[in-house]
Amino acid sequence: MALLDTLASAWYGGGRAPWWTWPLAALYGGVIRLRRTLYRIGWLRRERLPVPVVVIGNLTAGGTGKTPLTIAVATSLREHGFRPGVVSRGHGGTQREPLLLGDAPDPQQVGDEPCLIRASGVPVAVGRDRPAAARLLLQAGCDVVVADDGLQHYALARDVEICVIDGVRRFGNGHLLPVGPLREPLGRLRGVDLRVCNGGDAEAGEYLMQLRGEEAVALQGGERRALGSFAAQPVHAVAAIGNPQRFFDSLRACGIEVIEHAFADHHAFSAAELDFADDRPLLMTDKDAVKCQSFAQPNWWRVPVRAELPPAFHAALRERLARQ
Repeated sequence: MALLDTLASAWYGGGRAPWWTWPLAALYGGVIRLRRTLYRIGWLRRERLPVPVVVIGNLTAGGTGKTPLTIAVATSLREHGFRPGVVSRGHGGTQREPLLLGDAPDPQQVGDEPCLIRASGVPVAVGRDRPAAARLLLQAGCDVVVADDGLQHYALARDVEICVIDGVRRFGNGHLLPVGPLREPLGRLRGVDLRVCNGGDAEAGEYLMQLRGEEAVALQGGERRALGSFAAQPVHAVAAIGNPQRFFDSLRACGIEVIEHAFADHHAFSAAELDFADDRPLLMTDKDAVKCQSFAQPNWWRVPVRAELPPAFHAALRERLARQ
């Protein structure tokens, strides 16, 4: 944890990166350039599907809101007559071979994010081989494939690229991993079709996305309560997402006194880890709730969020798809 704190300070707090991160960043940058070159000259194969592919991703390590945006994009496309499906790597799950998710997928098998996306009603396929997983979506009748967290996965040819940017932390110190948070150099932004700014202030050429969540839903029974109703007492807040602080800050914005419990992204919870030996309510993200449903307690609540984007963003996406 001390190392993670040191890196976070270097990435976003103006701290100094450890000396040993610099040669690693140089090596990482060289591998990135070589890999992209091999795809460009055809030594590494890209598979092109007979339907349009929309890739959603980011340039930084950690959470920027890719999954809520994926759900929003798929929902909007469906409302406009498309039959979208989502392909995912399935981080945090044990599934390796391509698999089309059923109506009640197991998050330990397929990962938490695919389960959350599937709950929105769109078909989802997972697998390490993304092109093979995407072909399962075609067999299921999908006419658009949306790739969640696929910006750096070049084996699947894409027609539209969408990059999500953390509107508060932006790109940190602007360096590649592990000196900074960047998965790819900032110049990569010039090649994407659409840029989405999650919170903060959108810069020129970016579409502002806001994550809205005004209520909590009980994991047992489905009771709904306004988030503000939890402001009368301290609550436990649990988050195993790329940027837990975003969740904690959103609760505090509702006047809630938060006891923070941050876990690694995609953490597989056990009941004992969430037994805090008191009767205070426990609030968690939707992404974490899918992994805790089987052992949920009466005072556990999930906080669903939805991504709101300007109509111009969805229109721009459909306009690009119409060109394909």
